[in-house]
Amino acid sequence: MEFDGGWDSRAALVDGWVERRPRRPEVGAQLRREARLMPWLAPRLPLPVPVPGVVSEEPLILRHRFVPGAELTDPTANHGRALGEFLRALHDIPANDAVRHGLPPEAHTRTERAADIGRFRTEVVPLLLAAQRGSALSLLDAALALPAGTVVHGDLGPEHVLAENGTLSGIIDFGDAHLGDPAIDLAWALFGTPPEFGDAVTRTYGVTAQLRARALIWHRLGPWHEVIHGLDIDDAAVVEDGLAGVLTRLS
Repeated sequence: MEFDGGWDSRAALVDGWVERRPRRPEVGAQLRREARLMPWLAPRLPLPVPVPGVVSEEPLILRHRFVPGAELTDPTANHGRALGEFLRALHDIPANDAVRHGLPPEAHTRTERAADIGRFRTEVVPLLLAAQRGSALSLLDAALALPAGTVVHGDLGPEHVLAENGTLSGIIDFGDAHLGDPAIDLAWALFGTPPEFGDAVTRTYGVTAQLRARALIWHRLGPWHEVIHGLDIDDAAVVEDGLAGVLTRLS
């Protein structure tokens, strides 16, 4: 059975194992980093996560045990407390230790962030109306100045938060894990969920006003990636949907 979605990897369930292959050659290095990092990271986290290993180099194939559960669709306060505990544990992991186990250093994060924001300026901003560009450029300036240096998941949303029998059962897809701003992992949790969920995350994690303000920047930046993805795959519908999100969150 093949799973839908996934911008970077193809995934299929084979005899109880999840097999993943890169969609593009440049994703190979990312998958190899994940295979090196996760066996070390997983025992330090309070929820199940994938622990992939490389089973074939040519073609590149990673394999890990299936993490049970389904996409979180009805977030509750109990779910929020569990996610707050998970993120607190993840963000407290020593950055230097994580780098020694495969996570790219902070300089890599800042280079990648600058490249992304450069594309947003040159490819997305021109698609906006003139009256919207000032707010858009201010957002990009704020994002470029955000901190880096904390171990983060990097792509935390409902499709990567699994639930089963009323409890969180796992967190998946660590392909975008990096040293970054912890607020990036709080963006969806605080601004894309019901108040009782976000409040529980806030209390359990210990979200400060400063963290919340940075999380809002990341929340507003999310749809920009969808626009770029649509441009890369030449899909006008994806671009249009992403632009609608950019405008909604800017306002």
